[in-house]
Amino acid sequence: MSINEHAHVHDRGESRLALSLLITLVIMAGEVAAGFLSNSLALLSDAGHMFTDAFALGLALIAARIARRTPDYRATFGYQRVGLLAAVINGMSLLGISLVIFLEAYRRMFEPPQINTSVMLIAASVGLLANLFMAFILRHGHHDLNIKSAWLHVLGDTLSSVGVIVSGVIIAATGWTYADPVAGFLIGSIILVGGWRVVSEATRVFLELAPREHNVEEIVKELCNMPEVLGVHDVHLWSVTHGRVAFTAHVWVHDQTVSRSQELSEKIKEMLQARGISHVTLEFQCAECEGRGIYCETHPEE
Repeated sequence: MSINEHAHVHDRGESRLALSLLITLVIMAGEVAAGFLSNSLALLSDAGHMFTDAFALGLALIAARIARRTPDYRATFGYQRVGLLAAVINGMSLLGISLVIFLEAYRRMFEPPQINTSVMLIAASVGLLANLFMAFILRHGHHDLNIKSAWLHVLGDTLSSVGVIVSGVIIAATGWTYADPVAGFLIGSIILVGGWRVVSEATRVFLELAPREHNVEEIVKELCNMPEVLGVHDVHLWSVTHGRVAFTAHVWVHDQTVSRSQELSEKIKEMLQARGISHVTLEFQCAECEGRGIYCETHPEE
């Protein structure tokens, strides 16, 4: 894909995020007003969820624009971790909002208020239609994790809107007002799980832990099974940002020409790239390491 094609894809992604953000803000404002008019916690909870969606969409839009910046002397890996910092803030806000919803739902279990189901159902239905539309326009481009995470937020809010409508129908049909706080608990749980996943994943990247989908021991074993490799040590595997994995290692080889080491380097990089590791740095040595770094004792199987 050419540079112009890449720019076109980014422009389309940003346009879809911007449109989704605008729709979310409009519907959220309507649900907040309708929630107070109808006295529905489920509707206010859904509005709270839409606030987190707007926050997530805004962060995704900002991250998409910052990610365009090329690496420089201040950020040699680029600026993609700014999006991770935003993700942590986003995830913490999700956890805070879920806590508020749980507390209010608990209070309403003992003091169920009168609810205007007509306003509640109309607002929730409009919200559902808007969420379905946003899910439709964000359905493509999931190779871009920003767009994918925004789509998942919208999908979660779509489920919340369904919960509000179901609780509204139950109250209108049976008069059982406890359906409202029950729906609040369910929506709060959806927000809590989503927030925890965002915070957990972003924290794992910030701590530079090895990505869950990669087994370091298996990678080292595969490297050491190459006939040209005598040993591997000082291995590091981490995520620069979500989906961008880096690998560094010292590779012990026979005393050989630089051109042969280059051939081995390309072979190792192809193997690692097939595993989804995009950034690889290797140092070749023709003497066994003196220290006892990670996997220093590893040798090819005989």
